Amino acid sequence: MKKVLLLALLYLSSFALEISIDSAKDDFNTYSTLKLSTKKPFLCQSMKDEFEVTTEIICVFSKRPSSKIKDIQNDFFKVDTFYKKGTFFIRIKPFYRIKLIAQIFNLTEDDSIFNVDVSLSKIWMIIGYKKKLPLINNRPRPDISLNFPYYSDVDTMPYVGSLDLYGNPVRIKKVGDVRDYLRVKELYKKGQYELALEVIENIFNEYPHTLFKAELIYYKIKVYAKLHDYDNVIDNAKIYLKEYSSNENIAEVLALIAQAYTKVGMNGDADYFFDRLFSEHKHSKFAQLGYIYKGEMLAANGDLKAAIKFYKKALYQTSDLEIAAHAAYKIAQSRIDVNSKDAAKYIDKIIAAKPSYFNEKYKSSVKMMEIFANNGDYATAAKIANALVDAVGISSDDYEKLLSQRALWMAKTADKKAGLAALNRYLKAFPDGEYINQVQIAKDGLFFETSDINTTAKLAEYDKLIQEYADDTIGERAIYEKAKLLLKNKKYTQVLAMQDELHSIAEKYDDVESIISSAARGLMESSLKNKKCKEVLVIAHDYNITLSDSWDGGIYGCAMKGGDYVLSKRIAEKNFQSKDLDFRKKWLYRYIKVDFATGNYSDVIKASKDLVKLIKGNKNSKYKGVYRYLFDAYSRLGKRDLLLSSMLDIEKDFGLNYKDIERYVTMMKVGRELKDDNLVIDYGKKVQEIQKRSSSHSQSPYVEFELYQAYMNLADYTKALATIEELDNIKLSKADRAREKYLKGMVLMKLWRDEEAKKAYNAAIKADPESPWAKLAKSAKEL
Repeated sequence: MKKVLLLALLYLSSFALEISIDSAKDDFNTYSTLKLSTKKPFLCQSMKDEFEVTTEIICVFSKRPSSKIKDIQNDFFKVDTFYKKGTFFIRIKPFYRIKLIAQIFNLTEDDSIFNVDVSLSKIWMIIGYKKKLPLINNRPRPDISLNFPYYSDVDTMPYVGSLDLYGNPVRIKKVGDVRDYLRVKELYKKGQYELALEVIENIFNEYPHTLFKAELIYYKIKVYAKLHDYDNVIDNAKIYLKEYSSNENIAEVLALIAQAYTKVGMNGDADYFFDRLFSEHKHSKFAQLGYIYKGEMLAANGDLKAAIKFYKKALYQTSDLEIAAHAAYKIAQSRIDVNSKDAAKYIDKIIAAKPSYFNEKYKSSVKMMEIFANNGDYATAAKIANALVDAVGISSDDYEKLLSQRALWMAKTADKKAGLAALNRYLKAFPDGEYINQVQIAKDGLFFETSDINTTAKLAEYDKLIQEYADDTIGERAIYEKAKLLLKNKKYTQVLAMQDELHSIAEKYDDVESIISSAARGLMESSLKNKKCKEVLVIAHDYNITLSDSWDGGIYGCAMKGGDYVLSKRIAEKNFQSKDLDFRKKWLYRYIKVDFATGNYSDVIKASKDLVKLIKGNKNSKYKGVYRYLFDAYSRLGKRDLLLSSMLDIEKDFGLNYKDIERYVTMMKVGRELKDDNLVIDYGKKVQEIQKRSSSHSQSPYVEFELYQAYMNLADYTKALATIEELDNIKLSKADRAREKYLKGMVLMKLWRDEEAKKAYNAAIKADPESPWAKLAKSAKEL
């Protein structure tokens, strides 16, 4: 039996879990082993189909690893992990066949071994093979058989330990190669390729039998590729492909050796490795990278059309951003001289996916962006420049130039806002820069011509221009443009705050005074709309704007709304003596409103009489509300003798109007106070009519009770009964209902309808037994 170690151990430490993969050969047949071990027993189980063939193996752990375990794959199985309902799982799927074995015995420590089926073990071994299970005689056991243990306490089995590639025992006295190997990886990651190569050679010299030989050769290939030492790429890749043919990095090595052959002009050899890569690893990302290398080879031979096909194949098949960016870049390079617009589409793809890629191809990217700019595609040129600016950083010698190019190109695009931002970025970064004049000129011209920029940003720019060019015509124009922009956006206060600056440029701009006056008027109008009356007066005083009659209405209105009756009255007093009758009517009416609101009822009566004289006979006058103010003033002052005539005017001009219902009720109260039952009845009936028209009972049951009493006083018992019965269909309180029924009983008694009267009394008692009306009803029944 011959065994060759093909893959060094891979350790993934996580909650004391160790995973190692070995590959070997038995009788010229390759197989692979996967070893899982922890300090505590865990469960592994083979999942079989209906033919008893193992389709996958699941291992279960109670704890989740602290860091993610990457998926592992070789030629025999694929290992992945998942987490579900608080449990961590490792899943092993075979590509061919697979065998799960629990390793419960340690041959170096246990004296006896025997065959046993277990579900838990600290160590599980999975063997991946193609046809025949290697090393193990897997004969089926009869159902009835004996399982004798094997004792080795006399002749202990020899234990050698780990062997190297050549079968020699591995004596690990140091871990220097581990540390140096990790350093190689770090140096490669940082781009320190020469130093990485030096460390690799030192490891081989100091540790000729290192377990990391495969990985180190792999990194040598990658380093030589980065250094464009393609001969060494080819030499080392040949060794790797021969000795580590099942390694997981084979696809990448095939891609690199194929590329290397294209670079040294050996396209035939390159095609051999391309074919292997595309057929054996067609789903690998390195196959997609190989498409790009193949395209480069074809492009170098002049077959640009075929090259683009391979680039697009890579672009649309890959899910790797780096490869996608690489492919799109190659397409853009190939198309830029033929169809710049089409090339720009692929630049946009790189910008969207991985803009930093342009820095990886710095020199060609600079050349490409200048071609776009020369073709008039400033937007695409600026995008590449922006990507390079972000990638190279401010410490780069090219940073200032790239920043200026980006700014100047952006300023030539339709996106003026972005152009302004780009120009500002340069000015901020390099206030004394080499390209300052070009950028400044572009900015000044750009800003004044920009119409769709945000107003706030534009005003901020004007402020900067005013400050930076205080003694220059640019600064003067900025003052002028700022004032106009503020006026346009109704920022009147801010315009007036610029008075001194505007007066300083009045000789150059002859409409400066007009701007100031317009702002003052605008602010006054705005203040009136917002009821800022005092502010209006201040503006009129400061800017010598006379408050005409047209403004007084607004002032009066905002003062009334804000409760400033002193101001309202002052404005009204100024106007109600006007010789213009219409104007005088309006302001007399407003004056009456102010006096009524402040309780000056005597003044209300006096002014109202004047207004009544002016509108007498005009039923359509918009000031006829004066009759209501006059009535209410009489009522407040207790002038009962004048209420009737005033009420007649209201009835004449407004008819039966719900707005006056309380005034009609007031007249009922006057009738009661004067003991004039006919007056009570007259206005009570009008209140009832208003309520009927409006389907309202806001004055019930007061009006019915008062009418009832008036009819009773006049001994008109029939109408008194009809009136009190109207309350039957109106919702009343218990006390009011008791009162209504009692009063009904009283009038029925007057009409000699005693039985009905008793029923009414009973209803009164039932409605509210504890009310005074119920007690009166009881007394009435006893009579």
